Amino acid sequence: MCQYLPKGGAGMKFRIAKMLLRLLAAPQSQATSSAPPSSPDDRATLERTLHELNDCMDLVHRKFPSNGMDVVYFAYLVGNDDLYRDIIQPFSNATVQEAAARLACLPYTEVQNSNVCIDGILEGMAAIFLKGKAYLIRIDEAEGRSIAQSETETVISGPHDGFVENLEQNLSVLRRRIKSSHLKTIELPVGEISKTNVVLAYLEGIANPDFVEALKERIKSVEIDSVMDANMFVQLIDENPNSVFPQFLTTERPDAVASKILGGRIAGFVDGSPSVFCSPTSFFDFFSSPDDYYQRWLLGTSLRILRLVGFLITICFTAFYVSITTFHYEMIPHTMLLNLTESRSRVPFPPLIEALLMETTIELLREAGARLPTKIGQTIGIVGGIVIGQAAVQAGFTSNILIIAVATSAIASFVIPSYIMSASLRLIRFGLIILAGVLGNLGLLMGIGFVIIHLAGITNLGTSYLTPLAPFNAGDVLDTFVRGPFWALRKRPSIVKSSNRTRNKMRR
Repeated sequence: MCQYLPKGGAGMKFRIAKMLLRLLAAPQSQATSSAPPSSPDDRATLERTLHELNDCMDLVHRKFPSNGMDVVYFAYLVGNDDLYRDIIQPFSNATVQEAAARLACLPYTEVQNSNVCIDGILEGMAAIFLKGKAYLIRIDEAEGRSIAQSETETVISGPHDGFVENLEQNLSVLRRRIKSSHLKTIELPVGEISKTNVVLAYLEGIANPDFVEALKERIKSVEIDSVMDANMFVQLIDENPNSVFPQFLTTERPDAVASKILGGRIAGFVDGSPSVFCSPTSFFDFFSSPDDYYQRWLLGTSLRILRLVGFLITICFTAFYVSITTFHYEMIPHTMLLNLTESRSRVPFPPLIEALLMETTIELLREAGARLPTKIGQTIGIVGGIVIGQAAVQAGFTSNILIIAVATSAIASFVIPSYIMSASLRLIRFGLIILAGVLGNLGLLMGIGFVIIHLAGITNLGTSYLTPLAPFNAGDVLDTFVRGPFWALRKRPSIVKSSNRTRNKMRR
């Protein structure tokens, strides 16, 4: 029984647990990855390692004269405290027999394959070479920002923590919320150069195993040099990559991810990204906010309905204005028609060009406000919108009624919780404006019909994007268009196709 075990901070506990799991799985995973020990050309040796990692100025090669041991690691990936505790202190004055006996204990892992040894060094481990054998020990320093509130998904009530760029921290946050032995995680490397770890998390017995296998196969089929973020990665595994609509829900909120996993969905973590993707996903999932569940159900329902109304306003309001001012004046009340005629009397452009110019100006202000520093961005958004809008009306560049229509459409897009979905709808708005300016109400209806047909044709892991509308499921309405009381939400969503759909046994 070895008495030497590393001691460290809070993050070290999770790393030790992960290391132990890997060691327990060594007969299947590491043994297979180092399976070619029979080939002498693939053996992990000091010479082969130094040759493979040559011309790296941050590579450290340390020798121990007392026992002839060599240690190789990257200086900027390891923690100084771990390096001193696990390598320098125990081996500096140790004899060959003492060093060999210590390396036979945890947390040192013997490796035989050269590729496994080099990959370990690249991940922040140190490689130890003694008497023709190679060992790995994890002494990497977990750097990154501390857990803080998500800036893109703020809530009024409820938890205020958010995911960060460190994969191990994100998994620990999830484990604290779901303390179940049925929570399973699968690690898959993606990226031939970056070797980014992608972890799938799901509840065994609740998540559909066919969905898990389908998502695993789709991830394994990705062949790309590097993956930098979850929002980038989901574009590689989309079933409809040319669609403007996002097909995987991404979020930075641990409570939202835990809720999705408990509902039978699969969550995907990408190392180096604070965003987590969930699947399968429907179109209406993008209009749900964690705030809905932290407030009374009547208030949550009204807010969710308000978002759906905002969705209709943001894609149709400006296009409808262009349609009626170009082709359908008879639809305007007489009292408003006089004001509209007077407002448009000095505008030199037709309604279509006028609307496109103002929508483009709004998008320029939005993009400028997002790219500039926070305080300057707020000034650009408020002052720029007021000054440009007022000046455009006074100069006869546009009508004041169009300013109201464009501003209302822009404000309505802000109520949608998902920024990616909001951006997609803003792009669709331009297409509907053009159709309305060319064909009037007929073009507007044709555009809406095309959008509905396109949504009906999108699938996510083989499930319909318009669930529970198509196919219709009355039981899911209580948690889609409205937020029903918790005692009424007895079943998991039908889209997950779970074998255990019961999630609530309360009776009222």
